[in-house]
Amino acid sequence: MTIRVLIVDDDALVRAGLSMMLAGADDLRIVAEAGDGTEVAALVAEHSPDVVLMDIRMPRMDGLAATEALRARQGAPEIIILTTFDADEHVLRALRGGAAGFLLKDTPPGEIINAIRRVVAGEPILSPSVTRRLIAHVAQTRPNPAQERLARLSDREREVVVAIGQGKSNAEIGSELYMSVATVKAHVSRLLAKLELNNRVQVALLAHDAGLI
Repeated sequence: MTIRVLIVDDDALVRAGLSMMLAGADDLRIVAEAGDGTEVAALVAEHSPDVVLMDIRMPRMDGLAATEALRARQGAPEIIILTTFDADEHVLRALRGGAAGFLLKDTPPGEIINAIRRVVAGEPILSPSVTRRLIAHVAQTRPNPAQERLARLSDREREVVVAIGQGKSNAEIGSELYMSVATVKAHVSRLLAKLELNNRVQVALLAHDAGLI
């Protein structure tokens, strides 16, 4: 099967370089080129490409907006973002917009050709550096188990947890939070039961893990 490719980039030299590179693959054919995202819809309708190689920064409509508009249409081709910019917001917006791949322009030619073949086969493609950024993003946004445990506490109980984490005594906690020592002791007992912990040291460690200290 011949894979039909549309190249979208505002730099004519980049388009020429990609065309020459892809011409070396017998199963790929460049069906059209565009210099701006505003041209994409019409060229897709006219040439029915299987894959669009899409730059991000273009003068009137950038590649992210063009990707979102194109992928919202039924029967849209697969889109590979091919750019020099791998900022987190670009990667996430492109993938949420329906892009099947995100490659940097310094990706070796053979890998770009292979990526085109793979997205046609239904396999998403990401540059290694982009994959690392996504993993880091997921790690940063993944729920913190300690925070989830503390979410079941009331605001007052969380204040007591923070104070315990700061190493304060019952008397110091009572003075700071305007409670009697007996009330503080009662709060601590309830905290240990709610959090299924055995002592104040474990409470302090949990407060640290949750980022409260």
